[in-house]
Amino acid sequence: MRTIAGEGIHPKDEKDRTLSIPIKEIGLPEKVVIPLSQHIGAPCKPLVKIGDRVKKYQKVGEAGGFVSAPVHAPTSGRVIAIGRFPHPSGNQSSSVVIEADGEDQPIEDLQGYENYLSMHPKDLRDIIFNAGIVGMGGATFPTHVKLSPPKDKKIDTVILNGAECEPYLSADNRVMVEMAEEVVEGMKIIMHILGVKDGYIGIEDDKPEAIDMIKKATGSVSEIKVSVLPKKYPQGAEKQLIKNILNREVPSGGLPMDVGVVVQNVGTAVAIYRAVRYGIPLVDRIVTVAGHGIKQMGNFKVPIGTLLEHVIKECGGFTDEPGKIIFGGPMMGIAQYTLHVPVLKGTSGILIMPRKEVLVEDFRACIRCGRCVQACPIRLLPNMYSTLAEEGRLEEAEKYYILDCIECGCCTYVCPSRRPIVHQIRYIKAHVKKKKSSSKVA
Repeated sequence: MRTIAGEGIHPKDEKDRTLSIPIKEIGLPEKVVIPLSQHIGAPCKPLVKIGDRVKKYQKVGEAGGFVSAPVHAPTSGRVIAIGRFPHPSGNQSSSVVIEADGEDQPIEDLQGYENYLSMHPKDLRDIIFNAGIVGMGGATFPTHVKLSPPKDKKIDTVILNGAECEPYLSADNRVMVEMAEEVVEGMKIIMHILGVKDGYIGIEDDKPEAIDMIKKATGSVSEIKVSVLPKKYPQGAEKQLIKNILNREVPSGGLPMDVGVVVQNVGTAVAIYRAVRYGIPLVDRIVTVAGHGIKQMGNFKVPIGTLLEHVIKECGGFTDEPGKIIFGGPMMGIAQYTLHVPVLKGTSGILIMPRKEVLVEDFRACIRCGRCVQACPIRLLPNMYSTLAEEGRLEEAEKYYILDCIECGCCTYVCPSRRPIVHQIRYIKAHVKKKKSSSKVA
């Protein structure tokens, strides 16, 4: 592992086992659990009741506000429960449970459009909204909101994120290799909605096949350029992409739109294209299943709502006693406490680690080595945040720009004292945000 000051880290990527494996459809589950909150913003309101028969693509949850996104049935069947069920976040979430009938029968009135680049931007945003599309890189911000910037924010550039810098994950790589034309068409739709002429697709240089396929798909489209980026972590973070591709720096507390940029994931672009061209809502996604704890690694097309236990079964089961199962990648993912959690719109990967690979060690006092400061891509002070969390001086951390932290995990990765710095930062940020929210209410 090599560390570069202010630029992140270079962990072993472990992608070689899945990078070249074509996407395979996972077997249809017997039931799906569809959380009504799979996005940033207000949760959905159920549109069905227990006993209802539903078809594939049918809307089962209506958006609870502008910053929200509806959810749809990924297969046909009968609603057998509506209530609170385990959620990958570690909490429980209101969910709709559908018992699959095995017929996978779709609704009859899907409507797509051939001449989508001549359509009005508002009509396209409405389609994207009704399709329930959110950021599929993991952030899950409702896409129609991102494509509706305030009038005072002049957007001149769109960046598609194909960096996929997290170790083990290769789902976005396979999307670019196998669905390159759909990625590019989705990019065209995004650019048309925002009225911009400059587009970039950022891909790390360790994905040569994806680079070649995307370059072929862009062809003579001069407005869209492929930006080949050096492999490092967290190259795929929005602020890093914008800095490395455009040399623009998002201000502290700001958003990409503050520097005239909108960033979307390549998987999101595909979902946008399919919704607009064929009327298909977001009901499945590509997921990397990896780690030495699973018998069959690979990249799978998984219906949203599929339980973890079904994915494990379809991949041949565990190789040994599991020590940790993570939704997402090892740097930013969330460890799961049960196999009864569903795949969500933002689930990019499932990492299964056998018990013998899981390090169990108490963390020690900070030795003031400064490695976390050196590794931080945002140039923050992770060691200070860690100490403030231990001492309960939570409000003080805000003065040191803790809300700018992207929770990439570089600090925890390089810490010789094994301190849980990211967890401590998340604890402080939750406290600060709760306090801000309470102040607004008061």
